[in-house]
Amino acid sequence: MANQYSIQLSRDEATALKNKLDRRPDFRATARDYADFCFENESVNVAFYPKKGRLLIQGRGSEDFVKNILQLEPEEKAPSLKSTLPALVDTTPHFGVDESGKGDYFGPLVVAGVYTDERCAAELARLGCRDSKAIPDDKKIHAIAEKIKKTAGVVYEVICIGPRRYNELYAEIGNLNRLLAWGHARVIAALHEKVPACPRALSDQFANEWVLKRALGQRHIPVQLEQRTKAESDVAVAAASILARDRFVQWMQQTAAASGCPMPLGCAPHVTRAAQHFVATHGRERLQDVAKLHFKVTQKLK
Repeated sequence: MANQYSIQLSRDEATALKNKLDRRPDFRATARDYADFCFENESVNVAFYPKKGRLLIQGRGSEDFVKNILQLEPEEKAPSLKSTLPALVDTTPHFGVDESGKGDYFGPLVVAGVYTDERCAAELARLGCRDSKAIPDDKKIHAIAEKIKKTAGVVYEVICIGPRRYNELYAEIGNLNRLLAWGHARVIAALHEKVPACPRALSDQFANEWVLKRALGQRHIPVQLEQRTKAESDVAVAAASILARDRFVQWMQQTAAASGCPMPLGCAPHVTRAAQHFVATHGRERLQDVAKLHFKVTQKLK
């Protein structure tokens, strides 16, 4: 049994590990020269050195840490190994929430949430759950989304705010971040009804934290909220991003086919041309059914 391991970690993996150890009462934070963070208990100490991206694990409990905390299989002969998972897996019970479509003129805003715990988090990682933006193939997105839904222990919620409803909400709320908070809070509330014992929710940092906290408070949801940049490194958030993207892509494909008009992603000049074509074909009144009208694209239409 090895008493020392040196493991290569990405910045996102290191952040995920730090957050994980911060929440564990059996580990205490310490300090070490040149280390980004250090933790220890009675059997093991770990330190991450950002310059080389190395995690140093020392002590008689090193192998248990690698197997149970990092969820890796130590190599028999080499004291150095690399993760086979896309990120360190947080197996503590929590909701992960993400959205798709907020930057696209055409299409809905889709918000999805996924509950994970020790029963299913590692399995989702093995399925290939990572930020949906890193999976350019829509067919692969759909395949992984279907597997997520069938994974034992996973609880999920997906809401699709169609363009007409989106435009009504935006006119009422008047701010995209507050609209996003409304959608995230609605998903977290739905998940909380299904898993009331879940203690916390994690989402990407899309606004000041109080915006979403206030939205959750209005629904009286007793869940600890955490927002951070690149939250998609968490497997629950990654799974949510895949479910949201899959639903968004399905809506876009079905609606474009039904209308006979192309509906490209984003809001670049080619999107303006596509919107102009839609208006010429179906009339400006129908635009509210397929597009987010507050985008500047609308102002450019003749």
